[in-house]
Amino acid sequence: MNRTNKRLLIASAVVATALFTVACKPQPATNADSQTAASADKSQAGQQVVDEHSYSQPNVVRTKHIDLDLAVKPDQKIISGTATLTLEWLKQDATQLLLDTRAIKIEKIEGENVHGAWTPLKFEVAAEDKILGSKLTIETPDRPSKVRIVYSTVPEASGLQWLTKEMTEGKKSPFMFSQSQQIHARSWVPLQDTPSVRFTYNAHVTAPKDLMVLMSADNDPKAARDGDYTFKMEQAIPSYLLAIAAGDLVFQTTGNRSGVWAEPTMVAKAAKEFEDTEKMMQTAERLYGPYRWDRYDILVLPPSFPYGGMENPRLTFATPTVITGDKSLVSLVAHELAHSWSGNLVTFSSPKDAWLNEGFTTYVQSRITEDLYGKEMKDMENLIDRQELATEFKAISPGMQRLAMKPQDLPDPDGSSSSTVYAKGAWFLQFLENRYGRETFDAYLKAYFDHFAFQSISTAQMVDYLKTNLIDKYPGKVTMEEVNEWVYEPGIPKDAPTTDSPRFAGVDKARTDFISNGTVPAADATKTWITQEWTHFLSGMPQKLSPEQMTKLDQAFHFTGTTNGEIARIWYPLAVRSGYTAANAELQKFIERVGRRKLIMPIYSELVKSPEGLALAKQAYEKSKASMHPITAGSVAETIEGAAGR
Repeated sequence: MNRTNKRLLIASAVVATALFTVACKPQPATNADSQTAASADKSQAGQQVVDEHSYSQPNVVRTKHIDLDLAVKPDQKIISGTATLTLEWLKQDATQLLLDTRAIKIEKIEGENVHGAWTPLKFEVAAEDKILGSKLTIETPDRPSKVRIVYSTVPEASGLQWLTKEMTEGKKSPFMFSQSQQIHARSWVPLQDTPSVRFTYNAHVTAPKDLMVLMSADNDPKAARDGDYTFKMEQAIPSYLLAIAAGDLVFQTTGNRSGVWAEPTMVAKAAKEFEDTEKMMQTAERLYGPYRWDRYDILVLPPSFPYGGMENPRLTFATPTVITGDKSLVSLVAHELAHSWSGNLVTFSSPKDAWLNEGFTTYVQSRITEDLYGKEMKDMENLIDRQELATEFKAISPGMQRLAMKPQDLPDPDGSSSSTVYAKGAWFLQFLENRYGRETFDAYLKAYFDHFAFQSISTAQMVDYLKTNLIDKYPGKVTMEEVNEWVYEPGIPKDAPTTDSPRFAGVDKARTDFISNGTVPAADATKTWITQEWTHFLSGMPQKLSPEQMTKLDQAFHFTGTTNGEIARIWYPLAVRSGYTAANAELQKFIERVGRRKLIMPIYSELVKSPEGLALAKQAYEKSKASMHPITAGSVAETIEGAAGR
């Protein structure tokens, strides 16, 4: 996730106009998995992984487990309580514990001594850095095995969103949810906020009795809503997968080990849309090995959620904007489920290597999509990805076009090039699949997931494993020079595999006919079009159309006021560029109601280019910012302020 996700059909947030333009039996985690995780931690502890986006020093001391005792307080828009960190000291001469925080209020910190007693520890919270937050330095001369921090968040915490009951679907209870990726966990828990550190956790959470609390842990579908909840996450995770939500939530099953949580008015519709979840799990297991996280449930959030989806283990957070009634956008589920192997199981060790999560996941998602919905669907998605990638490469620096980025290329981990880490990463794996054949490459990828299970790795580790277990094992098919070009160089290699789509060819002809002679596609030709075809039709239009052309299209297909966010994110920017003011009222309603960055940022980006559009953007932002996620609000504010300052 989080990520600035990009895909048309997965959990991503991408500005389309700026972008190169996500059947085995269930098997829970085993003792072998726990042993793998333990050895992985030891392996990671010996590595000099440098994550410049964290103040922590995991080569000095590492968090092994966190116990949370928290109170959710919607009336104050804060979470308060304690975080108790169980530590493994790797350097016996260490005297300090460094943690990441962002605007957290620390009340006191204690350490557990060798006799089991808790004693106060001195600490200092440094001045806040705009991107990294504040370094928390705790004096630990005796290297305690546990450190307990008493703290509270602030209402503006970047990783939490608080909604009043009026801002929810059912308008019955307030709603709160977290978004920890990339480095926002530090805004609601003081911890080592780097993916190079993995930990298990337990939590005790209290909340008003009208709120059901869920976490990225062992949520019980039959749990009573009583305001007092306990959770366990026995598989080690990185901090960005720490998640919490609270609201008027009910559950509906979609399979033996899957289901949907949502507000009562949304749950049946969501369960129907995501009814293929169990089939997706079985497909992924057949290809890449057992699902190791016990359950896979989906939490449908309010429209203000800033991303398409977030792969929190056991509980994917998802936007309601993918619920279209025709399953045309359920690749979001395939993508977030795929993260259960690529990302959650095998994790990048720093945001510079985000492609190890998103590129691998986009590839795995395409395989799930092909298995369940056919090759044509997969090919359309690949083409959309690559078109967005081509567009993005026109706008970003060469450094951002590399899969493995250099430190200076990524000052803010929220600013990584989405199309690069998703589409280029997946394209590289498709290149390897083409060269080696599916049978060989599937076996390799399954072994890769097993080998690095519950580890956080770097691109260098991935490339070393690739060289030993694929390149050298099957000589003469791919050279390391080709691998290095894909991974460490900008752009796309000339011998990259190509994809075509007969269905898109028909869409292209319909668009050409409309542009050249004004012929609107016939209803018989478009009645079977799905979201991918409509967005391809619109995204290939000239930058501007005449008012007459816009009116023709709108009268024929009713794009203005569409409930499909993927169509809206292309139609409304086209309307703004074309001066089609008839769309303004519905455009404004859309950007005031929806908070998913992928869908609204292209619209804001076009609006601010003219005085009239800038005025509309400011008005919409002022009306909706209270219900926006802090990440979205920051993006919109920056766009408006940048335009106003020109």
